[in-house]
Amino acid sequence: MLFRKRKDKEIDINSLNDILFIGKKLMHIGYVMTIIALVLLATYLIKEWQVLNFIGQFLTVISPIFIGLVIAWLLDPFAKILQGKKVPRIIACIIAYLLFITVLFLIVALLIPAMGSQVKDFIGNIPTLVNDFKNFFNKVIVDLSHTFDYDFSGIKNQLYHTVETFGVNLSTRIPDMAISFVSGLVSGGVSFFLGLMIGFYMLFDFDKLNRSFIALLPRKWRRGASELSVRLNESLRSYVQGVLLVMTLVFITQAIGLTISGLQAPLVFAFFCALTDIIPYFGPYIGAVPILLVGFMTDPIVGVCCAISIVVVQLLENNFYQPLIMGHTMKLHPVTIMLGLLIFQHFFGIIGMIVATPVIAALKIIFTFINEKVDVVGRVAGDEILEK
Repeated sequence: MLFRKRKDKEIDINSLNDILFIGKKLMHIGYVMTIIALVLLATYLIKEWQVLNFIGQFLTVISPIFIGLVIAWLLDPFAKILQGKKVPRIIACIIAYLLFITVLFLIVALLIPAMGSQVKDFIGNIPTLVNDFKNFFNKVIVDLSHTFDYDFSGIKNQLYHTVETFGVNLSTRIPDMAISFVSGLVSGGVSFFLGLMIGFYMLFDFDKLNRSFIALLPRKWRRGASELSVRLNESLRSYVQGVLLVMTLVFITQAIGLTISGLQAPLVFAFFCALTDIIPYFGPYIGAVPILLVGFMTDPIVGVCCAISIVVVQLLENNFYQPLIMGHTMKLHPVTIMLGLLIFQHFFGIIGMIVATPVIAALKIIFTFINEKVDVVGRVAGDEILEK
């Protein structure tokens, strides 16, 4: 009888443990569902209240402050290196700014006039490119018709219409785009100039600004905020500096390759290719499409040479530029990056795809830091109450 009581008591404890365990799991599932519901509600409210438009307008207004902050953020390590060599902070900031402005001046003085001239020549040659492509394709259609004994005239007419529409749109839109670009450049130049001035003062007091921001937080959060700030700065600064260097190398090598290939306006297309290269995975393909299209419209040999140039530059980037310069700075899974690109592209377009990777990386760093402090993953996943 005593043996049976012990056995019954043991069974009751296991049953109670199972009930409590299932109850806690259900509570965690409800917790996760609540988070998902709040995210969906926030997304709906953001769309209905046009919060993104308001944020965009607000960022446009404060863009000089943002530009100055980014410049100071990027130049601060160089100024600190000079400080380590016993150079006063103000002198270090002046030297860093002079070098930065010199590089900008050289880029503008050397590239902008050449690119403007190439764009002008390219616009003038668009009708010739369209006619050359039509003649080439007409020859291909005739050869295919003789070979397969089939009338391809319907396909030919449809393609002719597409090419002519593309040529007309390109020749009419490029001047408008150029005017919009120049007007945007002028207005952006004012913001950038103000940003340069603001950035100098921010650079001089960069550490004080960081400490002032942390001082606004509750005392018990300050140490953690300082640690999180260091992590974000190290990761994102390395990423931005690496991206800028990779873009420069891609632009130089692609410009050389496209010039040798005989493509018109090689600097313009190389710059576009380098700009789209910021977008992980999809960027190189986005940059390659107009290059190949214009290359084959010019001449099949030019198109093939352009394709070879694109492949060579991509091999250099994947095997040398990225491993040596970028390394594993972001430490993000490819699936995470692709999902982030799709989501950001849906809400913010091409700009969203450009900023998606650093934003996701920053969010990962913040979440990892919070999880280290409060074990968010463990709270959501749940642990067994009693050892079975």
